[in-house]
Amino acid sequence: MHILESIMNTSTRRSFLLTSAAGVGAAAIGHAADSTPAPVPSASVKGSYRFTREIPSEAGYDLVVAGGGPAGTAAAVCAARLGAKVLLVEATGCLGGMGTSGLVTAFDPMANGERMLVGGLMREIVTSMHKRGFLGPQVTEDYYSKRFHCWTPFRVEGYKLTLDELVTAANVEVRFCTRVIEADAAGHTLNGVILQNIEGLRYVRAKTFVDATGDAALSTLCGVPCREAGRDTPNIMPPTLCSQIGGIDWSRAKNANQQALIEQAIRDGHFTSKDRHVPGLFQVGETTGMLNAGHVFHMNAVKCRSLSDGMMRGRRLAQEFLAFYRKYVPGCEKAELVTTGSLMGVRESRRIVGEYEMTFDDYIARRQYPDQIAVFNKAVDIHVYDDSEAEYQRYLMEYTQTGRLKPGELYGIPYSILVPKGWRNLWVAGRCNSSDVRVHGSIRVQPAASMMGQAAGTAAVQSVATGQPACDLDTSALVETLRRAGAYLPQEKLSREMTRTKA
Repeated sequence: MHILESIMNTSTRRSFLLTSAAGVGAAAIGHAADSTPAPVPSASVKGSYRFTREIPSEAGYDLVVAGGGPAGTAAAVCAARLGAKVLLVEATGCLGGMGTSGLVTAFDPMANGERMLVGGLMREIVTSMHKRGFLGPQVTEDYYSKRFHCWTPFRVEGYKLTLDELVTAANVEVRFCTRVIEADAAGHTLNGVILQNIEGLRYVRAKTFVDATGDAALSTLCGVPCREAGRDTPNIMPPTLCSQIGGIDWSRAKNANQQALIEQAIRDGHFTSKDRHVPGLFQVGETTGMLNAGHVFHMNAVKCRSLSDGMMRGRRLAQEFLAFYRKYVPGCEKAELVTTGSLMGVRESRRIVGEYEMTFDDYIARRQYPDQIAVFNKAVDIHVYDDSEAEYQRYLMEYTQTGRLKPGELYGIPYSILVPKGWRNLWVAGRCNSSDVRVHGSIRVQPAASMMGQAAGTAAVQSVATGQPACDLDTSALVETLRRAGAYLPQEKLSREMTRTKA
């Protein structure tokens, strides 16, 4: 881990000193049920190396957003629309995160059977994509605006284009293929970040920052306490490397009972794992589909060795499932694997310790908050931790019964889960929010992430304009601003004070 030791001012440039400290090698990935080769051992880290460079310095930004997924894009666009000068930093070559680079090409449920809960920028995006023919050919307006627990498939290139146009129209400065690699933080204030891309290193100062990296990468560099899956929890929810499949005859495939056929193939010994939890193959085009199948068990997304081995394991699983669909599923006899995702479909890694930690008790109580910045309905979706029958039954019970709200119901997502405890100018949005494992299984998805991003970007602009810190923001003013931007926030009572965890 790199630790920023000093940042020295010059008239036009900055100097910084990095020390690489000794660390522990990544744990191996276990696959008892298959023939996966043992991971290549990582070289052990011994001692340290002192690294000193003088690099260009930039300033003038109101907001820097790390991560261009649904959360980061929403934060950047909504802040820029309010007049902020925004820099959006994205490690890949496109916006959209899991929805594009990760090929998770279906938006999770956005309505509760009676009305659309997801408003603001996310609703604007989906409505625009529908009008332009970028959603799946089977999608009607009811899919996303009314139906209960209904997924909305979309075409990945249409989503990329839509997001490109949004940031361009809002005058957001976007830097692709760029990562935040260090943070200049003092106390609970972030002064600037160090970026790395093909041009080298840059120090960028800004007034406010949003961590939308999913893995809480920026927050971790700042020293924000985080709960890490596998370290602070007994298990890590396994990711999936999603893929795009072509050559499907959907007139036949759409009626297939995929779950029954999966179980038949397991009995036949087709798979290397007896994993019955397979979300499946979903139509996104006339002859194409998104394949969400193949859990990469025990992978740790914040350990590079584990992530690297997991990517290779995911590609092998994609071939296994392609063979399954060709052999067992009518209409898929000529299916072709077009591509696997360039991002692993991570479901769980790090979650910050925020001003409030949202819990499953809040979810099951259908709790609403004065400072809520979104409402949602999706079931708790904690994927199986292994391929045992017991785990599959645990998942089914929670997903279909004990962790599912009824049609017409909803719960709130409070502003305070976006604020690292005590921090003045740093917010998170998306998967790294402050929540317990179970409720996180409901709000880790793209529509919720976008709403969190819109709230974080809006809060950052309010902070710049008023001087209010993130940890003491007037949340009644924030809610009113979000409502004017189209958010559906039905709480009757507002409060200047955010919801906080009781001492």
